[in-house]
Amino acid sequence: MRSASEFRVKTSRKIERRDVTKEVARACDALGRPAAVLVSVPHTTAAVTVGEAWDPDVTGDIERALAAWVPDVRFDHGEGNSAAHFLSEAIGVSCLLPCDGGKPALGRWQGIFFIELDGPRERTVRVTAIGQQTTDEG
Repeated sequence: MRSASEFRVKTSRKIERRDVTKEVARACDALGRPAAVLVSVPHTTAAVTVGEAWDPDVTGDIERALAAWVPDVRFDHGEGNSAAHFLSEAIGVSCLLPCDGGKPALGRWQGIFFIELDGPRERTVRVTAIGQQTTDEG
């Protein structure tokens, strides 16, 4: 049985919030019945989080807030993307999610989001199984 799965996300904007709940659910299914999964991104200018998935206006609101969050600060990093590094560290590059029936156990309005902070790019999202669910078939 595999313990990890990956999928790619291609973005088209500098800051972009993408719902990857279905992709993570497919990865969970392929991993068997994990007790939990660690969803992570191996990038220093991207992030992953759980957030509001019901109202599509929230995505635009969050993208605009992220763009405005870092004021005009003088950064020393020569690539010119220090704001993206800051936002990645502030949001986080991983989230641990419990699973139920082989799927992420999310609240009614929640979704799993990949957040691009220095796009457009093509990125990797990793889903790692943690433990194994047991069944009570007494």
